[in-house]
Amino acid sequence: MKKIVLLSGVIGFSVMCFAFMPDGKKAWDAPVAAASKANPQKGAESISNGKALYAKHCQSCHGKTGLGDGTKASELKTEPGDFSKAKFHAQSDGALFYKISEGRDDMPSFKKKMPEANDIWDVVNFVRTMKK
Repeated sequence: MKKIVLLSGVIGFSVMCFAFMPDGKKAWDAPVAAASKANPQKGAESISNGKALYAKHCQSCHGKTGLGDGTKASELKTEPGDFSKAKFHAQSDGALFYKISEGRDDMPSFKKKMPEANDIWDVVNFVRTMKK
């Protein structure tokens, strides 16, 4: 019985370790089905629209250049992230679409604020321009 309890504890601890990042924050992974969605929006017009939507809905927390240094960033419990980092850009467009749509913690859901799916895809295309 003690072996079963010990094994259960080891398995539970292992699962917790994989669910959290090295800095102790819970990893935010999009479901596979969402992450595999293809981005239907392309081109300069999409990026331009995404830039305007980003300025309206995202810039106050994420900052003008996506560094996570917006005017409201200091009020957040969670770090707004840095859109210039390779780790951010390693995510699929579908994963970014999911995170913008659904939100988590301080990040609100934008399904109602941007009910047209193509608007969210446009924001995804715009934040893709924020590479270092």
